[in-house]
Amino acid sequence: MEKIPMTVGGQKALAAEYEHRTATERRRIVEAISEARAHGDLSENAEYHAAKEQQSLNEGRIKELETILALADVIDVSKLSGSTVKFGATVTYVDEDTGEEKTYQIVGDPEADASAGRISISSPIARGMIGKSVGDSFEVAAPGGARSYEILNLKYV
Repeated sequence: MEKIPMTVGGQKALAAEYEHRTATERRRIVEAISEARAHGDLSENAEYHAAKEQQSLNEGRIKELETILALADVIDVSKLSGSTVKFGATVTYVDEDTGEEKTYQIVGDPEADASAGRISISSPIARGMIGKSVGDSFEVAAPGGARSYEILNLKYV
């Protein structure tokens, strides 16, 4: 299996989710199953079936988190520097057509959340930025045609 690049913050967040799911959610779901069982006939017990489904989803996510955390290649972004874009960089860029500016940090796939300002290193925008410097332009293929962007700022926090 291939290592999964991840920031220290991303690893901590996933570890916290794992801890919550194994310590709190598991116990809550088992209690819900026990309570639903007490209601009698399981074949027509919607509460029981809903709790069993929750249990299945929770256990699936726990297994997924175990795999991600086992394969994590944790990179401390605060120790990175440089003048080119690479994993962990926080990049401000402008759309050359619309003038719209955006700022994102390039992170690993499991911790990506565009609404929180984090994009995956495997996303088309991040792949287009990798290796570029401030002032460089890059193109990204989009459904409506290629888009051009210019890197305005680059930092490692």
